[in-house]
Amino acid sequence: MGHSAFTRSPNPSNVASPRPPVHRPVDSVANFFYLFFLPFRLDEEVAADMVAEESGPGAQNSPYQLRRKSLLPKRTACPSKTSMEGASTSTTENFGHRAKRARVSGKSPDLPAAPAEQYLQVKLPDEVVLKIFSYLLEQDLCRAACVCKRFSELANDPIIWKRLYMEVFEYTRPMMHPESGKFYQINPEEYEQPNPWKDSFQQLYKGAHVKPGFAEHFYSNPSRYKGRENMLYYDTIEDALGGVQEAHFDGLIFVHSGIYTDEWIYIESPITMIGAAPGKVADKVIIENTRDSTFVFMEGSEDAYVGYMTIKFNPDDKSAQHHNAHHCLEITVNCSPIIDHCIIRSTCTVGSAVCVSGQGACPTIKHCNISDCENVGLYITDHAQGIYEDNEISNNALAGIWVKNHGNPIIRRNHIHHGRDVGVFTFDHGMGYFESCNIHRNRIAGFEVKAYANPTVVRCEIHHGQTGGIYVHEKGRGQFIENKIYANNFAGVWITSNSDPTIRGNAIFNGNQGGVYIFGDGRGLIEGNDIYGNALAGIQIRTNSCPIVRHNKIHDGQHGGIYVHEKGQGVIEENEVYSNTLAGVWVTTGSTPVLRRNRIHSGKQVGVYFYDNGHGVLEDNDIYNHMYSGVQIRTGSNPKIRRNKIWGGQNGGILVYNSACSHKPVLFIVWISWCLCFRSTRRERHL
Repeated sequence: MGHSAFTRSPNPSNVASPRPPVHRPVDSVANFFYLFFLPFRLDEEVAADMVAEESGPGAQNSPYQLRRKSLLPKRTACPSKTSMEGASTSTTENFGHRAKRARVSGKSPDLPAAPAEQYLQVKLPDEVVLKIFSYLLEQDLCRAACVCKRFSELANDPIIWKRLYMEVFEYTRPMMHPESGKFYQINPEEYEQPNPWKDSFQQLYKGAHVKPGFAEHFYSNPSRYKGRENMLYYDTIEDALGGVQEAHFDGLIFVHSGIYTDEWIYIESPITMIGAAPGKVADKVIIENTRDSTFVFMEGSEDAYVGYMTIKFNPDDKSAQHHNAHHCLEITVNCSPIIDHCIIRSTCTVGSAVCVSGQGACPTIKHCNISDCENVGLYITDHAQGIYEDNEISNNALAGIWVKNHGNPIIRRNHIHHGRDVGVFTFDHGMGYFESCNIHRNRIAGFEVKAYANPTVVRCEIHHGQTGGIYVHEKGRGQFIENKIYANNFAGVWITSNSDPTIRGNAIFNGNQGGVYIFGDGRGLIEGNDIYGNALAGIQIRTNSCPIVRHNKIHDGQHGGIYVHEKGQGVIEENEVYSNTLAGVWVTTGSTPVLRRNRIHSGKQVGVYFYDNGHGVLEDNDIYNHMYSGVQIRTGSNPKIRRNKIWGGQNGGILVYNSACSHKPVLFIVWISWCLCFRSTRRERHL
């Protein structure tokens, strides 16, 4: 282990009590190694002098005789850099089990060892040496590892280091910290190097510890913890943050098991704060506040890190208006902390659990659980950004995520479910990039877009919404690309009130109502989707809505394919509409769509059905193989039908009746088309 891993600036003035420079008794195990192992020299002259100095009658015949220097050097606080580095890199063997090792002295063959040295380094059984080493602290172990090759191997035993590690950090699995802002636990048996406990100890050694009640015990027993003089212990998080400001240590803070209540945690420096506990760490390190935001990140906390703990805001008066600005986590302008593996809860009925607000607010929030909050889970506003990955957001009273006022986050692989309102709500010019999220079983829509919001939603699953999948209204926009939208109680996609989204490349299927529902002056581009298996029409257009519908596959619906009614409009082109239970396309009640270059086939009833004053244009389509006629026109309908291929209908090509087609020019065109199709059908039968 390198020298730098075991050094620190002097003890700060605000810790529990001073540490007098007391040494352990000479007969303690650590002094035993300090006095007898470290001063070894391989040079025969010095060895001979030492043996002579300590010898008495019969001393040369005893294998237990130990050599001592006549004058011991003054002991420093830490071992030299060279010796520590040697100890940290001296072993490459796998120490999963304590295998019996060969006795290797590691000495040059032309320098015979003294009897005592030879016994300690070569003949003393491994089990005895390991037992002695088990009483040492980490610095003494590293010193012992510098004595010889055999001691180096034994002093790096993983079981010894695991005991030391758990005593200091409490983790039951090694917590690796390879670089700033990155922590993760590993399974020791899967680690590539032989001793993960020692590697993690070295990476974490410079941290200070918040361990209530332990600081006084630690500083009042210097002989018990000799070799750990450079460790710092505090009773409160506030004291530890004060130690960072006074430069007593570098800013790595371990918060040990316990409940920390009503501390004022305002972070304005790049500190690192991580929970330290056995088992599931976040469950055992709980930080809560009843009066103010639990954590507030301010300017200057650009590279701060908070991880592996539970963070709560739990006010006594949960509905009071003065809590409106309070949150579990509040991230303000020009700061970009990392929040990792945290459990976040708020019982306040106003505000949010996590609030990210202001220009330059750009946190990374990952692997967190934001659930069971009495208001919004994650709230991003006022030009804030950030990266939010692999979080679970569930069972919140309002939206799992709110994005508004030009907020523009990147949200990937989040699990957003069982919300008591909408899953994701973007409004008032909110934006954002949502990728590979699983959004399901929310009480209202899975994703709602409103009031000029313009999110991009890519490769998400939006399903089992109790109301619908995606709801775009009041001039909302957005791009919904390559998502799976299925099994929602209402329509998979709702578009209304002058909204204009892009719905492209999605699979929209098995809805309990329709696939895409456009109404109330809705617009939008519906392109390249696979829409199938829905209980109502695959696409429904009504009430002056005018979308562009093209290159879609609309099939196997339990109702019709495309249903245009109540003065619906739109351009419907180059789609494939097939195998639907009712008509492939219905046009009715004053609607005027343009259907162009579509393939409409293999329906279980009519191909295209105009009725109740249905109008529009039907041109250049290929309409074939329906159980009834290819086109049916009735009750005041008057479409323009030209250049279509209509064939294979079991009840004719075009069927006109009940006062349909009141204009004679249109009647002529329809009749000619029907005759051509009929003759074509007869010719096919003769062939």
